[in-house]
Amino acid sequence: QVQLVESGGGLVQAGGSMRLSCAASGTIFGIGSMAWYRQAPGKQRDLVAGISRGGNPNYSDSVKGRFTISRDNAKNTVYLQMDSLKPEDTAIYYCNANVLTLGPSTAYWGQGTQVIVSS
Repeated sequence: QVQLVESGGGLVQAGGSMRLSCAASGTIFGIGSMAWYRQAPGKQRDLVAGISRGGNPNYSDSVKGRFTISRDNAKNTVYLQMDSLKPEDTAIYYCNANVLTLGPSTAYWGQGTQVIVSS
């Protein structure tokens, strides 16, 4: 059983910063790529940023230069530092991780954390 638990969401003013964390726990033999997605009301869930096990990041064009994804493999945790936030960043943010357990690598999702950016 693997769980991903996000934290760090909330309300922030436009131009502000916020840091999200997502910790994986359970029977984990290793974690491959990790990522953050977001879903705004009435819209599909979109990739925000991803990071390989080796630490290579990739970003959606909408957040490039403003958000930074990082990870701590020893803690099975991925972070998303969000700067220069805009109202259009308002969404529920979900973390995703490809986890190797007793069976094949499986993608797991967190429960989501709400981020609201006020104008």
